[in-house]
Amino acid sequence: MAKEQTEVRELDEGSYVMMDETPCKITGYSTAKPGKHGSAKARIEGKGVFDGKKRSLSQPVDAKVWVPIIERKQGQVVNVESDELQVMDLETYETFVMVSPDEADLSPDDEIEFLEYEGQRKIV
Repeated sequence: MAKEQTEVRELDEGSYVMMDETPCKITGYSTAKPGKHGSAKARIEGKGVFDGKKRSLSQPVDAKVWVPIIERKQGQVVNVESDELQVMDLETYETFVMVSPDEADLSPDDEIEFLEYEGQRKIV
């Protein structure tokens, strides 16, 4: 399992957290003061790393949450076919196919950086 537990108070903008079983990058983090009957609450806004959907989470700051361990890797484009790229991982030499981002203008031999988490990949 490529994730670990941490307390909500340890999180900050730009880090990753699991929301609805999906790895998300934190885009906003705010805390409310402790009330009469409880602990301080944190409100976390995030965006799915692989699906781009916005999500939010409200938890006490001492609650435990899962943080995905997302690997940042280097790859080389081997082949480009319409909107699909054949990419070789420069560490393991494994080749795989991934969808090219719309704005990317990539050609064979280009080096790319990509994120990987439990079989999901995305070009940075």
